[in-house]
Amino acid sequence: MAAAYRGRFAPSPTGPLHAGSLVAALASWLDARAHGGQWLVRIEDVDTPRCVPGADQVILSQLATCGLVPDEPPVWQSTRGALYQQALDRLVAAGQAYPCACSRKDIEEALRAAGRPRTRHGELVYPGTCRHGTGGRPARAWRLHTEGTPPVHWNDRRLGPQQQDVATEVGDFVLRRADGLWAYQLAVVVDDAHQAITHVVRGEDLADNTPRQILLQRALGLPTPVYLHTPLVLGADGEKLSKQNGAAPLDLSDPAQALQDAAKVLGIRLEATQPGWLPGAVSAFERFLDDASGPA
Repeated sequence: MAAAYRGRFAPSPTGPLHAGSLVAALASWLDARAHGGQWLVRIEDVDTPRCVPGADQVILSQLATCGLVPDEPPVWQSTRGALYQQALDRLVAAGQAYPCACSRKDIEEALRAAGRPRTRHGELVYPGTCRHGTGGRPARAWRLHTEGTPPVHWNDRRLGPQQQDVATEVGDFVLRRADGLWAYQLAVVVDDAHQAITHVVRGEDLADNTPRQILLQRALGLPTPVYLHTPLVLGADGEKLSKQNGAAPLDLSDPAQALQDAAKVLGIRLEATQPGWLPGAVSAFERFLDDASGPA
């Protein structure tokens, strides 16, 4: 028997929700309701330097104003460090994670010396310098050993078949940062498993993270959720709306209008008002799923 559907919305409290955030929140809520499942909220606050005090409560209030209320109390990643440490310890014991002494400058110099240009949107592909030891240098971070892993293939319910060779396109990626903070990839994988998440619905900009997370799930013996990456809301400059590029906080003076605007990005157009709008949107979202690339 298939596991009961459990989905989640996992915002970072770096500021209030904006229009793009609401699209992801609404899509994950609708998908859970379309499957008769549960919808959770997780505050992803492990990157503490970027978190804004009080933003978590603002986000929860914004969601409630839109009628998007989680089925269980929200959880905060900042309270779950022991779980992340247990996962890292397992990877280290299995020889799948190792300490790294490299600074960003070290990585850039190693790649330049090897004649390997920076690719993948300018991200540094780690060359494996510390894979077999730090040479006596103090460790700065911990990385997952990806050498020899085959390309990761997965099917996105909207984008269709996807693949990435993490070993060559990303390299051994960070699990715990040089500043001691937990990396997003490890935290999200541990949390999804711990909360028994079966389906992940999030913005298309996060699709590139999926193969790394699948590798981690396999390394830790954890189940892989079903993924669906939603369309992005773009600004006037064609770039994705984000808090980093100054996206305006969500205007909730008319919650029904905000929801309808978010739904239009998902191809849902309903002339109704809250609260009766949401049940109708569930049926419309099921049609959105039928039009998606992969099976629902």
